[in-house]
Amino acid sequence: MPIFAYTARDMSGKQVTGTVEANGENEVAAILAEKSLFPVNVKSAASSSQALFGGRKRVKAQTMAMFYSQMASLLRAGVPMIRSLNVMSDQSSNATLKEVISDIKSRVEDGESIGDSMARYPKVFNEMGCNMVRAGTEGGFLEDALDRVGKFTELQEDLKGRTISAMAYPIFLFSVGSVVLTTLLVFFVPKFDPMFDRLRKKDEMPAATEALLAVSSFMQDYGWIFLVAMVVAALVMRAKTQTESGKDLIDRIKLKIPVLGEILMNLAVARFCRVLGTLLNNGVPILQSLDIAGTAAGNRLLRESVSSATENIRSGESLASPLRASGHFPPSVVEMISVGEESNSLDTVLPEIADSLEKITFRRLDLFVRLLEPVMLLVMALLVLAVVLALIVPVLKSSSQL
Repeated sequence: MPIFAYTARDMSGKQVTGTVEANGENEVAAILAEKSLFPVNVKSAASSSQALFGGRKRVKAQTMAMFYSQMASLLRAGVPMIRSLNVMSDQSSNATLKEVISDIKSRVEDGESIGDSMARYPKVFNEMGCNMVRAGTEGGFLEDALDRVGKFTELQEDLKGRTISAMAYPIFLFSVGSVVLTTLLVFFVPKFDPMFDRLRKKDEMPAATEALLAVSSFMQDYGWIFLVAMVVAALVMRAKTQTESGKDLIDRIKLKIPVLGEILMNLAVARFCRVLGTLLNNGVPILQSLDIAGTAAGNRLLRESVSSATENIRSGESLASPLRASGHFPPSVVEMISVGEESNSLDTVLPEIADSLEKITFRRLDLFVRLLEPVMLLVMALLVLAVVLALIVPVLKSSSQL
């Protein structure tokens, strides 16, 4: 029997979540009613074995970008929705996406909107994509919405690739340096310990050498405990980041990182501006556009600031004022948004802001990486030099006493 995940509220209004076995959503509603629960959201869930291993696999961003673009082309050519989905399912080489599209087609045939059907698969279709498709369906520009999502997904993947490429060499340096130091401390340094017995008995052992030998001894005796603790901490952290509070904490920590935090925030602001401009250009109402763009920004702090701005706009205020007050938007960006509002050209100004901000940010990222590489090389060289000197000094002292 299928398993459904539900979100409901009890008689006191408290939110309750859980799973239940039923033959359909109507039966789920009946079961919840017997428990005096009012359903808010009901969706099919993976079986227990699937849930154990993480449910459906994620689909690569490049594959999703191609799906959106091809789907938009089919609809623009006049191919009906059901037939377009059938074509996409047949030609998809990704097993997960093929299965998902087939299920979406069945649900659309039963009268469900394509946006709601896509939202049932959060590991395949992100929230921004689902909201853009919903807005396109309601506003009559579904083909353009799908095309925009495809281009945006491809652009974001390109930006992600550029960021990873920029950070690859510093990460490589750190990894190699860590391996070299660990090897020295665990396998090389202990071999010198017996040579220093004479200096130790005369109480002439340098403090740096004693500290180095103590660290080496600790890593030999308890290194495995430290390694296990790191693995456990990583698993706990990973589980924590799946919670709402954990995600908030991670986003806050990201922004506290010197230099890199500002770069990450600027990229999030650029994403927000690009999506908001796209939606406004297609005639989506400002409040709905802000909600979708805030989600697409990829940073929960920025999303909170946008939510506050949405409330202010409902009260008749401008968009620029609350964004300026949040402190997350660069002053130049806020000024351009203000000018766009005054000239009623926000839909064209926002993409220009995104282009400019991305160029500036990637120049800063490139400079940051260029400076990081020599600094990391210098740090690693100094650490290795410290280890070598801590070993050589007592050796020379012992030789001079012979």
